[in-house]
Amino acid sequence: MSQVTSRLLAKDLKKSYGKVNAINGIDLHIDQAGVFAILGQNGAGKTSFIRCALGLESVTSGSLETMGNKPGSLSAKQQTGVILQDSDLPDSLTIKEQIQLFASYYPNPLSVDDTIAMCELHSFADKGYKKLSGGQKRRAQFALAIVGDPQLIFLDEPTTGLDIDARRRLWSIIREFANKGKTIVLTTHYLEEADNLADRIMVMNAGKIVADSTPEDIHKLVKGSVVRCQTQLSIAQLQSLSGGGSVTVSGRFSEIHTEQVNNTLAQLLSLDPDLQDLTVSQPKLEDIFGQLSQTGGGA
Repeated sequence: MSQVTSRLLAKDLKKSYGKVNAINGIDLHIDQAGVFAILGQNGAGKTSFIRCALGLESVTSGSLETMGNKPGSLSAKQQTGVILQDSDLPDSLTIKEQIQLFASYYPNPLSVDDTIAMCELHSFADKGYKKLSGGQKRRAQFALAIVGDPQLIFLDEPTTGLDIDARRRLWSIIREFANKGKTIVLTTHYLEEADNLADRIMVMNAGKIVADSTPEDIHKLVKGSVVRCQTQLSIAQLQSLSGGGSVTVSGRFSEIHTEQVNNTLAQLLSLDPDLQDLTVSQPKLEDIFGQLSQTGGGA
């Protein structure tokens, strides 16, 4: 058998559900280890792409390969692991027994004990699934995704519903596994998650990839600064400031995106010398994501 050069390869991939184009022409090539984050709002096509890559959905047109094989084939399954967005497990087996069962599906799995240790499951390995907290359940699901020692792992919204401590614990496990030479394709709408985890970020909107680069290069796509403060000025007044761009209001705070930060600050302080909690920062991934998504043609 020839050596596999691509872990995930899509060419002009399209997937439609009736008249709805969930995936509208994706070209994607992943051939190395690391964390690859697919960002997008609900309905952007992220989950449809994962389901096609797993062979759970047939593609409408174009081509798609996982580990050099047809998605859903035995060879592909034996080299991939997955956490689906709505994953759940039966309660008839303990977590350790579930891991033992899943390990039997793969030709060269990790040891059950090593998997439990890596995912920090010792304290609840002998419990049933329904007795676990949300964070424990996600760690148990991740254990099942990695116990087969796959080269390619799909994680569809793996931290949805977790508190920040549980989320960061799972981030640590994901990053550790990526450092062992595995490829992890992670879909998320948590922008902080992609910024902290990903080696490469792909932004999806309306079924298309509208940006594909490293987190650092994605940040460079948007210039300027973000001025944040508490002010009595109206949105119209803030939008009229020299150099000011978009203005957003979140609770007590207003944020002004500007490419002329000195001029913007001078006018802002002149109009409202009593403003409070003034900060100036570089655009966050969330700001960049909003602008990139708008370029994809449709909401």
